[in-house]
Amino acid sequence: MSRRNVVDSSGWLEFLTGSSRSRIFLPAIKDTKNLVVPVISVYEVVKRILREGDEADARNAIQAMTLGQTVDIDLSLALEAARYKLPMADSIIYATAQYHQATLWTQDEDFEGLPGVRYFPK
Repeated sequence: MSRRNVVDSSGWLEFLTGSSRSRIFLPAIKDTKNLVVPVISVYEVVKRILREGDEADARNAIQAMTLGQTVDIDLSLALEAARYKLPMADSIIYATAQYHQATLWTQDEDFEGLPGVRYFPK
């Protein structure tokens, strides 16, 4: 893969739990050189894992996710995200993908039909 990629939080959770859908997101996640990880995705994934799992699972998730380039939320990214008619975290994730000219890999129907998105319906 040569294009940059962002994997939505739901894709990360599929991958980290080893679900049958994890294979969908594997190409983007394995290409760590081109992987962009919005810090809000780290938050969403770790929060969910801590609610359902334990600290060790959360540390493993952080380790996997930080193999890519993590991107913080700054003022310009926040202002760009505000332009999208998506929930807050989704807006930030999408704005991050757009800023980095990355393909967003997701199974979240909120992103269906948006430019630069690879949507995989459940």
